Amino acid sequence: MLKVLFGSQMLAHAFLGGGLVGLVAGIVGYFLVLRAQAFAAEAFTDIGFAGATGAALLGVASLAGMLAFSLLAAAGLGILGDRARGRDVEIGMVLSFALGLGVLFLGLYSRSSATHAMSGINILFGSIMTINSTDILLATACCATALGVLALVHRPLLFASIDPAGAEARGVPMRALSVAFLAIVALTTAVCVLLVGILLSASLLIAPAAAAVNFTNRPARAVALSALMAVAITWLGLVLAFYGAVRPLPAGFYIATLAASTYAVSLVFRKFQGGRI
Repeated sequence: MLKVLFGSQMLAHAFLGGGLVGLVAGIVGYFLVLRAQAFAAEAFTDIGFAGATGAALLGVASLAGMLAFSLLAAAGLGILGDRARGRDVEIGMVLSFALGLGVLFLGLYSRSSATHAMSGINILFGSIMTINSTDILLATACCATALGVLALVHRPLLFASIDPAGAEARGVPMRALSVAFLAIVALTTAVCVLLVGILLSASLLIAPAAAAVNFTNRPARAVALSALMAVAITWLGLVLAFYGAVRPLPAGFYIATLAASTYAVSLVFRKFQGGRI
C-alpha cells in the first residue's frame, strides 16, 4: 500500500523512517533545548560514531555498537551530574578521543573493500534513501522505547528543567532523572544517525526545538510544534531530493538547510513579534 501511495518502495521507506525520526527528534529535542543540553546531542554523535564504526569493524551491526557506547556515556554523564559542570576541557578531550577512535575504525573498515567504504560514508552522512524494512523496524523499536520512557518521566523532567532548585527541594530524584533523560537522548541520537547520519542528526534534534521555543513559551504547544516542524522538514527535504530541480543533491543537505532556515525565521519572528504565542 505504501508503495502504491508513494510510487516506490524506496520512497515509502524513506518517508516512513523520516517521519519516525522527525517525530522523536522533535519531542526529545524540546527537552534538550529547555535543559540547555544541546551539547549532549553532539556528544552522543561523537561517541556513537566510535561505537558504530567499531561495531562495523568487528562485523556487528553498527546500531548495536552505537547504542552500547551511547548508553554507557549517558550513564556516565548522568551520574556525574553537576560535577560535570566546569569540566569542559576534560569532557571535550574525551569527545575528541572518541571522534579520533571513530576515524581510526572507519579508516580500517574502509580499506577492506569499496562496499565497506560506502558503508562508512553512510554512517557519517546517513542513508535515508536506502533504508529497508529492517531499518524501519529498528527505528520504530528505538523510537517507541525513547518516547515510552519520556512519557513516564515527562512531568518531573519538565519541572526539573524549568525549576531545578524547586524540583530538588520537592524530592525529585535529579540524578536518576538525568540518567533516564540522557538514555532517551542516546536512543534518539542512534535513530537519527541510522537514518540521516552522524553529521546531520544534530540539525533535527536542535533546530526545530529551538525554533519552537522562539515561537511559543507554552510547553505542550512547543513540543507539538517542534515535532511537527521536524517531521515537515524531513519530508520536505525528501520531496526536494526526489522531485526538486536539482535531483543529485542529497536529502541530508535539504534537511539541514531547511532546519537552519526554520530557526532563522523563528529568530526574526521572536524579534519583531514582541512576544511569543
